Amino acid sequence: MALSKLENLYRQVILDHSSHPHNHGTLENSSQHIEMNNPTCGDVIFLELQKKDGIIKDIAFSGHGCSISTASASMMTEIVKGKTVEEAMALAEDFSLLVQDKDVTNEEELGEAEMLRGVSKFPARIKCATLSWKALQKAIVESDSGAAKAGFMKHDE
Repeated sequence: MALSKLENLYRQVILDHSSHPHNHGTLENSSQHIEMNNPTCGDVIFLELQKKDGIIKDIAFSGHGCSISTASASMMTEIVKGKTVEEAMALAEDFSLLVQDKDVTNEEELGEAEMLRGVSKFPARIKCATLSWKALQKAIVESDSGAAKAGFMKHDE
């Protein structure tokens, strides 16, 4: 009984992030922006970052996707805002491991995103959950030119 109440809470948090996403929109002065697409389901994310002195000062996303994709992007933006790029990259790696139901060293650092662990039971949804995190990683390593480039998740990513 207690487990179903916990699962219901997790569902409610995910639905809330999906219905009322945090940091949804655009940034006026982004230093990086990127578009990524999940061709297996059609989810698309446009991610914008304001980086200064190696810190993610602000982050926003737009696009369209399923509830898992939107909730994950919302949670990701909340988690990485104010973090160094190194911390954000480590969190993205941890999240990728989490949704594959693998051991994560700093799970508590993922905050509400930890609630997406259950996605591991649905392999087709892992790409939905990781799309925004992959976009974050790509945006961080892209040059500061800010060129909007389309990125496509390959089936093996």
